[in-house]
Amino acid sequence: MKYKPTTSQPSFPLIETAIQKFWEENKTFEKSVKNREGAKSFVFWDGPPGANGEPHYGHISVSSMKDAVCRYQTMRGHQVKRNFGWDCHGLPVEIEVCKKNKLLDRQAILDYGIDNFNAVCEKSVHTYKSAWIKQLKRIGRWGDYENQYQTMDKNYMESVIAVIKKLHEKGLLYKAYKTMAYSWGAECPSSNVELEYKKRTDKAITVLAELENKPNTFLVLWTTTPWTLPSNMIVAVGKNIDYVEVEEDGKKYILAENLAERYFKNPLIINRYKGSDLEEMPYKPIFPYFKDMKKQGCFQIHCADFVTAKDGTGLVHIAPFGEDDYNLLVEKKIEVVCPVNAKAEFIAPIKDYLGLNVFDSNEPIIQDLKKRGILVKQETIVHNYPHCWRTGTPLIYKPIDSWFVNVQKIKKQIIANNQNVNWITKHIKNGRMGKWLENARDWSITRNRFWGTPMPVWESDNADFPRIDIFGSIAEIEKASGMKIKDLHRPEIDKIVYKNPADPTGKTMMRRVSFVMDCWFDAGSMPYASIHYPFENKDKFERHFPADFIIEADEQTRGWFYGLIVLSTALFNIPSYKNVMTNGMVMAGDGKKMSKSLKNYPDPDKLFQTIGADPFRWFILSSNLFNAETVAIDLHGEIVKKASRNALLPLWNAYHFFTLYANADGIKAEEISESSDILDTYILAKKQELEIKMTGLLDGYKFDKATEEISKFLEILNNWYIRRSRTRFWGTDVSKESEQIAFNTLYTVLVSVVKLMAPITPMLSEFIFQNLTGEESVHLTDWKKAENLSDQQLKLISSMDAVRAYCSAGKTVRENTKLRNRLPLQSATIVREDFKNLEQFSSLISEELNLKSVLFSSDLNSFAEPFLYIKTPEVGKRLGSALQKIIPASKKNQYEIKDKKLHIAGYILNENEFESRLEIKKGFTGKALADNTGVIVLDTEITDELYAEGLARDFIRVIQDERKRLDLDISDRIKISYNSESEKVLASMKKWDTYIKEQVLADEIKIEDSSREGIIDDIKIKFEVKK
Repeated sequence: MKYKPTTSQPSFPLIETAIQKFWEENKTFEKSVKNREGAKSFVFWDGPPGANGEPHYGHISVSSMKDAVCRYQTMRGHQVKRNFGWDCHGLPVEIEVCKKNKLLDRQAILDYGIDNFNAVCEKSVHTYKSAWIKQLKRIGRWGDYENQYQTMDKNYMESVIAVIKKLHEKGLLYKAYKTMAYSWGAECPSSNVELEYKKRTDKAITVLAELENKPNTFLVLWTTTPWTLPSNMIVAVGKNIDYVEVEEDGKKYILAENLAERYFKNPLIINRYKGSDLEEMPYKPIFPYFKDMKKQGCFQIHCADFVTAKDGTGLVHIAPFGEDDYNLLVEKKIEVVCPVNAKAEFIAPIKDYLGLNVFDSNEPIIQDLKKRGILVKQETIVHNYPHCWRTGTPLIYKPIDSWFVNVQKIKKQIIANNQNVNWITKHIKNGRMGKWLENARDWSITRNRFWGTPMPVWESDNADFPRIDIFGSIAEIEKASGMKIKDLHRPEIDKIVYKNPADPTGKTMMRRVSFVMDCWFDAGSMPYASIHYPFENKDKFERHFPADFIIEADEQTRGWFYGLIVLSTALFNIPSYKNVMTNGMVMAGDGKKMSKSLKNYPDPDKLFQTIGADPFRWFILSSNLFNAETVAIDLHGEIVKKASRNALLPLWNAYHFFTLYANADGIKAEEISESSDILDTYILAKKQELEIKMTGLLDGYKFDKATEEISKFLEILNNWYIRRSRTRFWGTDVSKESEQIAFNTLYTVLVSVVKLMAPITPMLSEFIFQNLTGEESVHLTDWKKAENLSDQQLKLISSMDAVRAYCSAGKTVRENTKLRNRLPLQSATIVREDFKNLEQFSSLISEELNLKSVLFSSDLNSFAEPFLYIKTPEVGKRLGSALQKIIPASKKNQYEIKDKKLHIAGYILNENEFESRLEIKKGFTGKALADNTGVIVLDTEITDELYAEGLARDFIRVIQDERKRLDLDISDRIKISYNSESEKVLASMKKWDTYIKEQVLADEIKIEDSSREGIIDDIKIKFEVKK
């Protein structure tokens, strides 16, 4: 049997499309799941993406990791079901529909009709589904795309309302009128996850408020939101802050002492106060709109913990448009007013600015304050300001009705549960996620919108007969109302109206509140709702909860990850996931966000068509993206090509080499576990070492480190094992048995490597595996159980790795001294304390470095001397200017190393802050090994004999290149003619005639004028090659 012929230049896109077609036709994914029936499940949850746009590089990248983990766990013997899901509700969908249908605001939607609007929303959800699935399949991501869950499905929504009911029963649900971040562009509150901070230029002003009982005495107030001043209720001060009353031009002003000089050049202080001394001091309203509220305690000074004297004036104007403001007003039992409508426009009683958007009102308000003589100062500031991530409009904070999950009540348990989660991206656990949980507020879970899961709350329409019903199932609603429910969406659910049992007259009705659920609540309910729990699948839920693994972008610490852990803690007091990974952002090559308008990134489809999906997967999985860092993709995808050159092309080269020579000699290889050949034994041991490392790394989700190990191994395979063993593959001067064992060894290694790479590059691995083995699929095989290396294997690996290190250092010396590799040298000296284990490899070293002899020595002091290397970046971070003393001391050898620590110049450096390195002594040509365990010294004197042999080897390279140019088969015999004006060349060719013939498969070499020109060691030659 011959192996499928290969070319030296693979087309990864063609390979991938062929494999994907094979998978589709043979239902390989379905088999991979079915084959593990009865095995232990590995539970993976997919964060439901919104289907209201095409997938971008962020989605594609995280999908690559999701697929790699699931493939690996399947090969490890687990059953991994991969149900795909869609986040169908919420503002993303609504805004898209509004844009397409030119519905400019909430009233336009109401005029259009909620039923019509939601019908269009439902239809739009399906717009991009096919594009998503096509793209995910193109990158090789397996999943059950037939049995998808959708957050808009009736069963899903019923489970969501069941969660609401459970929260209510646990005392974790309440309704409140609170000040929250509000998007006037979307006319609804914004979740904390939806805040997008952008640079914004605003006016900051300083104004005066005159004290009620002290004429011509003013409070000095500073604000960055002039539009909130018409709603000023009170002024806040810091209880322990020092305040002063200063006099200037017959008027008196009160502000924080340390800030007084910002406003007064030479302040004359006539009184001093602590903030507590100012408590309940009354002042005149800045604007008259709420003057009647004075009786409630408005227009007084009150102490508050959040006030500081770091900026402004140390006095804070309080209006109902800030969270701290709201809390203080509630504490002081002052009515929370809101003279701003859903579009952030002023309403009564703010008559002078009626109908103005609050941001547009800033300038008129400033001008009015100026006319009244109470504007002290105005300045322009640039600050980070929250914007709506959906509409792009700057947010305001305003009081609004909402239902909340009482996160404060269970915050300690949430934080404790987070500590039981394995955060693979370690710094996120107590960093971004930990800090988010510590500062978590109660979760506003309702939106006054249209397209979403309905809040299952019915209220009495008569305040004289108050009643609230909260339902947890369709059956409960139907039982209470006596009406059948076909659709849980608005407006159908709003039609469910029934008599209030609390009203004996029977006239009062129970009507559903108009809220729909925050779509993040939908997503956080996914573990339950995707399988219609608790109405179905109770056993399945208990067996598959919590998840073994989830992964999404690091911003989901305040989104999906947060929603999951809040709800699982509230319901069961356990985290909903065991292992979680986050990814950073994928940026354009110019360091900016990817932008369709700027066209600063490659189209994913074109990238996959020209370079391939597997190269992209390799690039992204080997990057720092999954350490929550940023990764950039240049316009032409060169970084993806570069990444593939580190592994995919080396793998292909080894595979192509195998098939080429195996087919040429009719070899059928098989897997082996041992060989008497030392290089075979070494590469088989290195393969086993790789299997051990890969298992540990992938068990720990360290795919970036795993790709490093594969790349290093492929470098050894190609540039050490295959190159050092090539004569055995060519079948010249070796026995058939040795040749067969060489092919068996290479075959064994290749099969192992493609299995190890299968989760990462599934299509290329499949292609090579099928051609090598004839088996159906690498993805239906088991991950090889990693066996511990024997002492003998460990010894061989250590010795041969050292040999490779010496050869690498020797080649570097050749490069630095411009002694080409084909030019033989008389000798090299291997200097190492424990060189005995390396003596058996002297012939191998001499061949690799083209040496006549190899010498060994344990006398490091004769060839090298130690020097201290200070790692300045590490030391500088910790000790700063101390480097100015440490560096001179190191150069004077004024130091001591004790217990792996460096004592120098009065400081102690840690093990990771310095190295003791070796430096070749003057008079020798050599190099120290990277690990400083030894050096290699070359004899660089070139005799006439050595030079002649070098010319012959150069000539062999010229002829080999010509064979490739002529596209000759590896077994084709040739005839060579040549000539040169150089006597040295002619003499060399004559002396090495037989050797040259053997190396290039030549039957004849003769001196004759020829047409082709070549260069060997800067000497011109003419030659010709014929079959």
